[in-house]
Amino acid sequence: MDTQSPWLDDGQQDLWQALLTVVIALPAALDRQLQRDAGISNFEYGVLAQLSMADEATMRLSDLARVSDSTQPRLSKLMDRFEARDWVARRPDPGDGRYTLAALTDAGRQKLVESAPEHVAQVKRLVFDPLSTAQRRHLETALTRIAATVRRELEGG
Repeated sequence: MDTQSPWLDDGQQDLWQALLTVVIALPAALDRQLQRDAGISNFEYGVLAQLSMADEATMRLSDLARVSDSTQPRLSKLMDRFEARDWVARRPDPGDGRYTLAALTDAGRQKLVESAPEHVAQVKRLVFDPLSTAQRRHLETALTRIAATVRRELEGG
């Protein structure tokens, strides 16, 4: 392999195109399913899921934005909609008043529980079912390495 070439070789190009398809089309397919079955977007589901996995189902908005790959203004608008639906409650962080906490409400948890079965089935159909156990392990190893490299790049390292 010519490591000096500025171009991808044929195998790299094929892999890159497959990865682009997954990165771009998978979220769109998940979004379509969630909109159809639950009336929420993939982003909205992800935010509810992140909150549900947090200690006491509560997170600082700044942390929630980071783990949801969102900007603060986008998340703030979403929190407005979620509060109007009684899915979250916001309050000042008692440990540091400069921060705002978002807490998942019972209604928010119920929305997540109702939305999860079809969403999980779609994830299984699109991601896990096409792969053997060995392929899943290899994919996990490869994606973990790529994710770590990307995170380092984003953190300026």
